[in-house]
Amino acid sequence: MSDSNMQYVTSTSFLLLTYAKYLTSAHTVVNCGGIAVTPKRLRSIAKTGGLLAWREPPLQMSYMVGYGPRYPRRIHHRGSSLPSIGVHPGKIQCRAGFGVMNSQSLNLNILVGALVGGPDQHDRFPNERLDYKKSEPATYINSPLVGALAYLAHSFGQL
Repeated sequence: MSDSNMQYVTSTSFLLLTYAKYLTSAHTVVNCGGIAVTPKRLRSIAKTGGLLAWREPPLQMSYMVGYGPRYPRRIHHRGSSLPSIGVHPGKIQCRAGFGVMNSQSLNLNILVGALVGGPDQHDRFPNERLDYKKSEPATYINSPLVGALAYLAHSFGQL
C-alpha cells in the first residue's frame, strides 16, 4: 500500500463505527477468536485509528491541513496552490497554473480541514505537491472521516 494510505485509516474507522452502531441497536456483541467484540471496543479502535490522521510518529505531523504546528503545506490542489483573486485579480490560464503547481513553493491558500493521502508504507511523507498519491485531499479519503467524526460527535457521551 502506497497510494493515499489515509483512505484505509478513515474508511476502516468509519466501518468500525458503523458496525458498532449496528451492534448497539441489535443489543449484541460478536465473538471473534475468543474475544468479545463490543460496540465500545469498536469505537475505541476506530477512535485510535482516526488519530493517525492528526499526529503519527515518527514524523509528528498532522495529515490534516491546518491542524497543529506541522501539516502538509504543498498539497496537490489547484485552488490551494494558486494565488487568490485578491492578490492576482487577473485570469490565470491553465498553462500558467502549472508553473505554480510544479514549483516547490508553499501553498498560497490553506485548505483547512482537508485530509491528504498521507505517508507511504515506510512512514515517509515528502510534502511535495507533485506527489499526488500522498499530498492530494481526495473525497474518498475525506468522506469517511466526516462520517466517523459525525458519529463520534453524536455519540460522544458513549465513548
